[in-house]
Amino acid sequence: MTASTISRHQTSDFDLELLNQKFETATPKEILAWCIDNIPTQLVQTSAFNVDDMIITHILYSELKHPVPVIFLDTLYHFPQTLELVAKTKEVYNLDLKTYKTPDVDSREAFSAKYGEALWDQDISQFHQITKIEPLQRGLDELNTVGWITGRRRDQAVTRANMPVFELDGKGRLKLNPLAAWTRQQSWVYVAEHGVIYNPLHDQGYPSIGDEPITTKVGEGEDERAGRWRGTGKTECGIHI
Repeated sequence: MTASTISRHQTSDFDLELLNQKFETATPKEILAWCIDNIPTQLVQTSAFNVDDMIITHILYSELKHPVPVIFLDTLYHFPQTLELVAKTKEVYNLDLKTYKTPDVDSREAFSAKYGEALWDQDISQFHQITKIEPLQRGLDELNTVGWITGRRRDQAVTRANMPVFELDGKGRLKLNPLAAWTRQQSWVYVAEHGVIYNPLHDQGYPSIGDEPITTKVGEGEDERAGRWRGTGKTECGIHI
């Protein structure tokens, strides 16, 4: 039995119901501090460099002074502004960045040649499997991950309304959602108060930013994530299912 297997088994011994009761009203900093105390190694953050991800990075790197590896999935289809933010974040925080992507392709042209033109229009689930789900699982496995941190909030979409702070993923790893109880407004208040850098597309009608070909602006009154995969019926890319 490997060390990571032992550690994952131990995470399943945590009383998730008790933890969720205890930390329901805790601050994200308090939740992340617990993560650091209880999973000092083999803890990672997964980040799409949306504003909530940036808040978590800031808390870990600037407030708690506990840099953890940050997994970024390079789908090859990110907005230029997202890639610029990734580079800036790496510089500002001296980020321990771990980039994962589809094997054997390094450009949009190469991706299209191998998988077909505009695969997201033909089979969006396969597109996400290739660009996000497989690279993420590979990254979590390679880093012997015991606990991984997400930037999800309950008010981002109705599908996330009942999301707990602490849960286990399909492989028994602890999945941590420290911003679960926060609202969009609380996130932006934190950004303003702490000077957190963020993607300028957030100021241009994109509250949630994914791949450029399949992310649209969001209208007034729409869910924050309504611009993701518009018209496909999808509400998640698959990495959180």
